[in-house]
Amino acid sequence: MRSSFRAAHPGTVLFRQSAAQPIASRTRGPRVRSAPGPARVRAEDSGRADRLFNRRECGRRGVASAKATVTGLRALLRFLYLDGQITVPLAGAVPSAACWQLAALPRAVSVADLARIMDSCDRRSVAGRRDIAILLLLARLGLRAGEVAALELGDISWRQGEITICGKGSRHDSLPLPADVGEAVAGWLREGRPRGTACPAVFVRPRPPRGRLASTSVSYVVRRACARAGIAAAGAHRLRHAAAAGMLAAGGTLAEIGQVLRHTRPSTTAIHARADVLALSPLARPWPGSPR
Repeated sequence: MRSSFRAAHPGTVLFRQSAAQPIASRTRGPRVRSAPGPARVRAEDSGRADRLFNRRECGRRGVASAKATVTGLRALLRFLYLDGQITVPLAGAVPSAACWQLAALPRAVSVADLARIMDSCDRRSVAGRRDIAILLLLARLGLRAGEVAALELGDISWRQGEITICGKGSRHDSLPLPADVGEAVAGWLREGRPRGTACPAVFVRPRPPRGRLASTSVSYVVRRACARAGIAAAGAHRLRHAAAAGMLAAGGTLAEIGQVLRHTRPSTTAIHARADVLALSPLARPWPGSPR
């Protein structure tokens, strides 16, 4: 699969490849070097795909990851059929990931736990300067892990106090750069980021080859900070929810929160309104036969 196909983002291509590996490893080997041939993928593999993929792969993933993985596998099977490498269209045999809209509340890190996460960073060390800069970008601006990893030196306008974010669908948005976030990023660039690095990324690997930090490494920074703080492990997206919860608690409107989080649909931002249980409690109807 190539990134030029339908202008797919390189990250999307990598994810599609990872989704293809479970079924490809059953037919050709552990890595996706070439598509499985028609002699190896047959119509009866549809039931096998159900058991292998849906139970093993989706069972260990979250809802969003499971849905994206299902989409990736279906894309692979459609390509193999259209390319003539399999004779039966198997994409419809891949079951959908169970997902009920509005079934769960967004899980945000509490204010107390967020403070402990920030305090766990040793700002005197190189790793600590990097970690606090990443954590503040996640918690204050609500960036996604991939957006933090994609930040480049030219995306920060120090004079104007703005930062340009390359988000989903290669969309570019400018956000104000809070003073504490800018100070942390500047501290990392001055006294942490390896000098002479050719890579334009803000966050690079500390050891050679000094390339761009991966989005999985950004999430690992959050999990490691949680371990240092002695709290339950959380991913980078939990800090994005914490940013939304903080703006909501400070009196921010859903429109303002959606603008900061760069949501394309208001319904996506509305999910965070359900997290404020105390504010919604007056709207709850009493249980039949019980006092209000």
